[in-house]
Amino acid sequence: MTKEIVEVRDYTIDADWLDAYRRWATELAVPWLRQHLDLVDFWMEDGYDAEVSGTNAVPPANGQPNVCWIIRWPSKAARDEQFNSIMTQQGWRDIWAKHPNSNAYLQMNVRFMRRID
Repeated sequence: MTKEIVEVRDYTIDADWLDAYRRWATELAVPWLRQHLDLVDFWMEDGYDAEVSGTNAVPPANGQPNVCWIIRWPSKAARDEQFNSIMTQQGWRDIWAKHPNSNAYLQMNVRFMRRID
């Protein structure tokens, strides 16, 4: 079995800031992230209602995540060693300084998953 993992990052961005966030992400953040990380992809909600089901189907208090991006890593140890140094590079700090509202993140959730062979 491989030790490769993916990091799934789900964000709930305040709806009032979602359009500005989309522009920032499309123009600045995603191109940089693709160059510096093994970015599987980057997705944003497109106006469809979420479907919540199950035996304890309780919608999240902050609403459903409306941004999701996934990064592939060779291992959790590699991620822990490299992520912060990548995200503190001057190029990312310059992009982050142009964020339309870094306080618009109502909730951030990071999960780590491994492929089932």
